[in-house]
Amino acid sequence: MHSGPGRALTAVYGIFALSATARAGYQLIREFDVAPIAYSLSAFAAVVYILATICLVIGNRVSHRIALSACTIEFVGVIVVGILSHTHPEDFAKPSVWSNFGSGYGFIPLILPIIGLWWLLRVGRRANRG
Repeated sequence: MHSGPGRALTAVYGIFALSATARAGYQLIREFDVAPIAYSLSAFAAVVYILATICLVIGNRVSHRIALSACTIEFVGVIVVGILSHTHPEDFAKPSVWSNFGSGYGFIPLILPIIGLWWLLRVGRRANRG
């Protein structure tokens, strides 16, 4: 899990953990009353990114399972929030990290959990064989 692609994946998750946390912190402190649903979802996304990053760094069997769960929650979250941001735009007056399927972040929030799940499943199979 600590090879080149694993390190790159961990770095991207770390960047998203920092950026989502900073964005959510600012939004919650300064503008929560403007879009409480969207900003609460940004905070939730930040927690998921932090959890995934920590688990990718640790890399043991338990953290591997937690990282799989975090990536799954992230993917489901991006899909659900992406759909809701289109069907209920009034609840997303301001965008969250996952609004519009992560369009504000170049759709990386949509692609990242797919890559994360692929990587974690690949590494998990390899570890189970070895």
